[in-house]
Amino acid sequence: MTHAYEVAVLAEAALGEGPTWDAEARRLIWIDILGSRVHTYDPVSGRRTVMATEQHVGAAKPRAGGGLVVNLRDGVGLYGPGDPGGPGASGDSDGFRWLHREVVPGRRANDAAVAPDGALWVGTMRYDEAPGGGTLSRVAPDGTVETVLDDVAVSNGTGWSPDGRLMYYIDSPTRRIDVFDFDGRRATNRRELAVVEEGDGFPDGLTVDADGCVWVALWDGGAVRRYTPDGKLDRVVELPVTRPTACAFGGADLTDLYITTARTGLEAPHPLAGSVLVVPGAGKGLPQPPFAG
Repeated sequence: MTHAYEVAVLAEAALGEGPTWDAEARRLIWIDILGSRVHTYDPVSGRRTVMATEQHVGAAKPRAGGGLVVNLRDGVGLYGPGDPGGPGASGDSDGFRWLHREVVPGRRANDAAVAPDGALWVGTMRYDEAPGGGTLSRVAPDGTVETVLDDVAVSNGTGWSPDGRLMYYIDSPTRRIDVFDFDGRRATNRRELAVVEEGDGFPDGLTVDADGCVWVALWDGGAVRRYTPDGKLDRVVELPVTRPTACAFGGADLTDLYITTARTGLEAPHPLAGSVLVVPGAGKGLPQPPFAG
């Protein structure tokens, strides 16, 4: 099954990623990892903002008290509640501070997600994508860090079922979407939900809808797929770009599927590569909790 897409934000992001609907501000947050930029987009007014970060940024999520939590190359940082369309980290009027800093040469931040309890689950990877060079960690609101997986290649999509009892996770080179049991804090009993066939791309970012189905962007696959809770493929959104990176539901009723894309590494990228696409009325998303720190 295919769905009609529209262009939400025409852009040329090198590595557009991490779409997140900010319910409080009624806007989409997304990032350009290699461009070191945090973007926002208001679909009603069309207003867009851009904030520069001093390092490559893997994710940016709303905080409960306003501002943003960001997964940066050297750790997790916090911005104050000011408008993220302002200056970069060093000059932000509401301040920037590290919540957790850990410098590992050759490694950078990647995708992240906020769990139902308000903790941030952050992924890392090596720039050379070496197997075992990345991690998945839980960052508590007070900055306490617990490493959950220490043998990841490219840590990517993370999300939770509507009842919070399952956690979904992707390490892209494995081509697998995995599922864990989740008790509110710990992820256990890892197992395979689905596998993306060779030649169909690599699973990247994901989101979970109100039916408990998992939507996955396929890097080098030119599509977003929806898998049912039992791992059955039941919907495909075909796209003109080869490198969709992640997806998230947004809009006032959480029915519009926003899809970030990339142009990095492509000799002749499609004109829409690096833009944010949207599929109106694709389904029904789940409200995403803000980071509690």
